[in-house]
Amino acid sequence: MKPVRLPAAATLALPRWALFALGLLYILPGLIGREPWKNDDAASFGVMWTMAQGGWQDWLWPNIAGLSMPDEGPLAFWLGAIGIKLFGWLLGDVLGARVATMAVFLLGVGSLWYATFSLGRRQDAQPLRLAFGGQPEPKDFGRTLADAAMLIYLGCLGLLLHSHETTSEALQVSLVALLLYRAVRYMELPSLRNAAMTGLALGLLTLNRGWMTPAFLTLALFLCTRFLELPAARSLRDLLLAVAVAAAIAAAWVLPAQWLQPYGASPVPGWMAWNVVQLALPTVHSLKFFFRVGLWFFWPAWPFAGWAVYAWRRQRHVLHIVVPVTFVSMGALLALFHPNPEQGQLLVLLPALSIMAAFGLLTMKRGAINAIDWFSVMVLTLCAAIIWIFWCAKLTGWPAQAAKNALKLVPGFKPELGLAAFLVAAAASCGWIALVHWRISRQPAVLWRAVVLSSGGLILIWILLMTLFLPDMNYSKSYAGVARQIADKLPPGVDCIETNVGPAQRASFAYYAHLPFTGMAGGRCQLLLLQDSIRVRDDKEIAPQHRGKQWQLLWEGRRPADREERFRLYRRAD
Repeated sequence: MKPVRLPAAATLALPRWALFALGLLYILPGLIGREPWKNDDAASFGVMWTMAQGGWQDWLWPNIAGLSMPDEGPLAFWLGAIGIKLFGWLLGDVLGARVATMAVFLLGVGSLWYATFSLGRRQDAQPLRLAFGGQPEPKDFGRTLADAAMLIYLGCLGLLLHSHETTSEALQVSLVALLLYRAVRYMELPSLRNAAMTGLALGLLTLNRGWMTPAFLTLALFLCTRFLELPAARSLRDLLLAVAVAAAIAAAWVLPAQWLQPYGASPVPGWMAWNVVQLALPTVHSLKFFFRVGLWFFWPAWPFAGWAVYAWRRQRHVLHIVVPVTFVSMGALLALFHPNPEQGQLLVLLPALSIMAAFGLLTMKRGAINAIDWFSVMVLTLCAAIIWIFWCAKLTGWPAQAAKNALKLVPGFKPELGLAAFLVAAAASCGWIALVHWRISRQPAVLWRAVVLSSGGLILIWILLMTLFLPDMNYSKSYAGVARQIADKLPPGVDCIETNVGPAQRASFAYYAHLPFTGMAGGRCQLLLLQDSIRVRDDKEIAPQHRGKQWQLLWEGRRPADREERFRLYRRAD
């Protein structure tokens, strides 16, 4: 018997404008006004910017001002570079690249919503009929489940930062959601067209971050056909077609890169080698990482998803259980078999986990839902209050200890009142108070009431951080200031610079200071920019050819917030 009894009053869907506004409130803060930070965000932007400024070789061989980056596929970089080309003149190159980030986010959210809607309106997912009628219509039930899945997805802590970065990981999670939707459509109506569309999603995933993730998810598709008892011969034929379409899409980059040999070589061997090393036997370290990080990364989806597995345990062969559970299982294996566990691999689980959580909501007791609500209200309101206290402290100096702690992380930073940022933060805080009042005073019966506070509170925290503390974070995490210092010390007429700086630093220096680094072929230059650690001796960290009296020091500096990292600019004396 189905575990769900639900009246029609519980399936009131969110207005379309509310969903759209919620998505914009989620994605826009952190894109506007934020400089590329010292991680993959800056490095990925560097590849996009190099493509937009360079020639056809840069579009075939991803690189950062001459530093080869062949590991991941080029798709995310292509989208960012196109954004720079189309909107850079109007919005600036950084925000132009992030137009693609916003489009990618909307693709993921839309795919997740329609996948859940398709599952929720199926007859085998409908709640039990009530004795005197009043059960929801299939379409209304599907819309409510889709709204709940979207709210859970937006409320996941692990998605928050990754969805705002200009990286391939942000595109990967959206493409997994797209594949999930196409998989649902194929399982509902097996056909060559739906198989080809599934192959399209697999091909885009391959172009984005290699073929290892699509390979695991292709296995998930095959398992779905077996659990759902679809005809074996037709399923195998359609799956082969999907793989062929995926291969053709990947070949749109692989073959030109192999034939045209940009910069006299091909990035494909390096890309293939990177894919191969993404798989290894699980270790104790990978298990610890999965459960330790996953505990907060998947919150609040995992408690609801776990309950869904238990509540629907007797319906093991229905579509809305088989597809998300299979995708989550294969995503978990992919993460556990990764030799160097990273958060980016956990993103693969989020779309399917959110769908599972939405079906778990159906059977949650009112007491459990209220407990989650109160937990969200108390914790998130406390976090918002702390952010406001620290913001007031850094401007006024009171409370003294809070001001000391806030400014200790950004030595030398002079905080100023940003009126626009303050007004946005104040409006978001008032909206949170209104949302909490609505939830507590009206006690709505709608299904998504259990997660609206979790999602809304997380969005509030992000808005507060990206308005009240954005200048502090740019000061702490960006290399823009260091880049401008280096630019001021450059001698006139410099045509090339040797360097050992990392990808994020190279991207920031090339963009903000326009430093002419050596290209893909390398070369001997009169200037040398070194990156090292203050704690490590030069003879142990710096290459032999970059030591000696032939190098004269022109400048030395670092980011004020980093006490170990150091940059030095030299000129060759001989």
